[in-house]
Parts: sequence; C-alpha cells; structure tokens
Amino acid sequence: MTHTIQPNNPEVTPAPDATDVPAATAPRPAGPSAVPAALKRRLPKYSDLAPLMQFKKPEFSKEARLKRASTIWDLRDMAKRRTPQAPFDYTDGAAEGEITLRRAREAFLDIEFRPGILRNVSKIDLSTDILGKPSRLPVGIAPTGFTRMMQSEGEYAGSQAAEAAGIPYTLSTMGTASMEDVAAAAPNGRNWFQLYLWTDRDRSLELIERAAKAGNDTLMVTVDTAVAGARLRDVRNGMTIPPALTIKTVLDASYRPAWWFNFLTHEPLTFASLSRYTGTVADLINSMFDPTLTFEDLDWLRETWKGKLVVKGIQTVEDARKVVDHGADGVVLSNHGGRQLDRAPIPFHLLPGVKEAFTKDNSDAAIMLDTGIMSGADIIAALALGADFTLIGRAYLYGLMAGGRAGVDRTLQILEKDMARTMALLGVSKISELTPDHVRLLNK
Repeated sequence: MTHTIQPNNPEVTPAPDATDVPAATAPRPAGPSAVPAALKRRLPKYSDLAPLMQFKKPEFSKEARLKRASTIWDLRDMAKRRTPQAPFDYTDGAAEGEITLRRAREAFLDIEFRPGILRNVSKIDLSTDILGKPSRLPVGIAPTGFTRMMQSEGEYAGSQAAEAAGIPYTLSTMGTASMEDVAAAAPNGRNWFQLYLWTDRDRSLELIERAAKAGNDTLMVTVDTAVAGARLRDVRNGMTIPPALTIKTVLDASYRPAWWFNFLTHEPLTFASLSRYTGTVADLINSMFDPTLTFEDLDWLRETWKGKLVVKGIQTVEDARKVVDHGADGVVLSNHGGRQLDRAPIPFHLLPGVKEAFTKDNSDAAIMLDTGIMSGADIIAALALGADFTLIGRAYLYGLMAGGRAGVDRTLQILEKDMARTMALLGVSKISELTPDHVRLLNK
C-alpha cells in the first residue's frame, strides 16, 4: 500500500487555539540565556585539544615528495627544481614564440563538460582496445628523444612504468636506450617503436628489422620533421648532445648536484639508432632526416613492415584520410608538441573533423592524439570528441625529472585518478559511453 504524506500548507491558516499567545506578546528570553550554549566562550579542555594535536613527523623521502604532487603541474615544478636548465627547457619548450603549445593547452581549457546525472557510476572502467590489443588506460607514453638526458633512468623508467600500468610505451629513434634493452627491461610490456625515415634507406630498414625482432607490434612513423623547428630555448641554452660543461652549466649544476651525479656516474648517452653524436639537436635532425619523403615512401614502409603501422604528425583532415588510403592502421593527430611549426593546427581542434571523415569513409583506422595534455580531464575530453587513444610526452617527462621511475608512476596515478573522477562526474562508467554530447567547445 502506498502512503501519501501531506505536506503542511503554509497558505492554510490554522484554527485559533485558546492557548496560543500572539507572537508580539510572547515573552522573550533575556540576558545570557539568549546565547546558545555552543557559542558561549570557555577555556578549552585538554580532552578537546588532544585530538587536534597530532603532529606528523616530517617526511623527506622521494616517495613522500612525489605523493604531495596532486597535478602534472606540481610534477613540473618539482622537475624544474631538480633538472638543469638546458634539459628542462628542451622538454618544456617549443618552437619560436611557443604559440602552438600555448594554444594546444588552452584548447583543453576552452571546453565545457556536460554531465549526466542519476547514473550508476560506482565502478569506473578505464580500459580500452587500441590497434587490436587491450590497454588498461586510454593513454600511452609518446616517443621522446634524448630521454636519459632528462633523468638517468630515462627510457627504462618509462617502459617499466608503462608495463606496470598496462599501457603501451613508444621508444623514439632518438631514444637513449636501444630497443633491445628496453624490451629486456620491460619484457611483459607492450612496446612500440617510433621511426624517422632517414635519407639512408638501408639504415631505416635495419631499424625496422630490429624493431620486429625485439617484439614491437606497432611502428609509428613521424612525418612532420622535414627540417628542424626553431627551438629558441635550446639555441639560447647552447643545447648540445651530450650536454657540454661550460661555466653556465657548472654554475647550474651547483644547484642540482643529484642530476649531475647521476649523469656523470652512469653509462654515457647512446641512441637507439646511432652510437654517438656530438652537436646541436637541430644539426642532428637536419643531417639525418629525409626532406624528400612522399606518400610513395609510406607505401614502401607499408610493404616492409608487417605489424601495425601508425603515422604521427597529421595536421589536416585530408592528410589523415590519405595516409589511411596508403595503408596506415592509425594516425596520431600531432604538431610535435608545438616543437616544429609554430602556429600549427591544434590536434584537439582537428579531432572532430577527422572523426567525421573516418566515419563517412567507414574507416576503422585508430585516431590518436597528443600535444597539450596535462590532466586526465584533457584525455576524457579527447575521447569524448572521437579519439580512440591519447599519448603523453611532456607530462611523463615531468614525472621522470621529478623522481625517475617513481615519478613516472606518479604521473600515471594522477592521470588515472583524474580520468576516473571526471567520468564519474560526467555520469559515465566506461569509455564507450563517452560521446561528443559530453563536451562543448567554447567560442567555436
């Protein structure tokens, strides 16, 4: 039986009662009795103070320090304090006026989430499939060059953290650990290899064969480096590979002795694709990479590589469709982290157009996105607008510089917590429930 409870109706005047006293004539308490007991002043008792006086012993361990980081920006602050200026700026900086990087980050800020309510979000599932295999999180580690220069654990920390998190790790051609060593360090991880096609095709073929032998299931070819971008922070810092000891770097080292101790007491920097190099980063790129690349080279790569093939550096809808026509299994919408062409298209803005084009083409090619991601909410926004997967570069390097392997773990923990909280507040419990209706681009 249903019971109906009638609310009081303030518009109905109750019948007068002989015992009622008009409010105007009712006696009012006077003096101290008018103050509630809880608001009367008194001397505090020890029993009241004791629960409040629980002073924690200061903790100065790396684990405690990293635990205090609540955001990727916190890790960036730690990284800046612990890393010499040249390596930090190599990670943190971008090309020319750094307009592209700033716009990429602002793009994620200039959105409005549109949450649904009254959904069961007691359990959040962040797992997804990418390029035919599962990933526990919808984010992987992007290829980054010279990584052991940022912190001595470098690619080993990145690949092992990715393995532990159940996500892909991408080793760069310009990585400072060989693909064989990375495979040995993370034998149960999902390792990808990022390729720059060289002018010397035999050297490129050698790398492709090594990548297959080392167990990489995906080859990611980067196509936006016909020439090096004007990375002015590197120019001003006199950035060289390996770092050179000058008066400036020696003074810088005095504030960051741990970095220099690690750098000088570990194996000298070597690369995935060449044994040694001395010179500027721009000179290295301009001397190695092929400015004559065309779609015919992509056809050659598709015939040569038998695993999954991804093209990174897509900046127009037309090029996204075209590389898929030439055999790519997926694309990475990327402007190289703003490090090549300043004022380049923003991947997050490009995403809806590429998704629409692939849908019209009935293409199942994967859409991945990088550049500008600094929180788990950024990742959820990208997935809602059509990305199948995301990649992080700077965010992971900030964690690496802040605390080595433990710092990379902390990066992934922060992002995972961000993603789970954002999805719960949006009213979705799994990635497949995200739709463009959950995000509105402001001023678009």
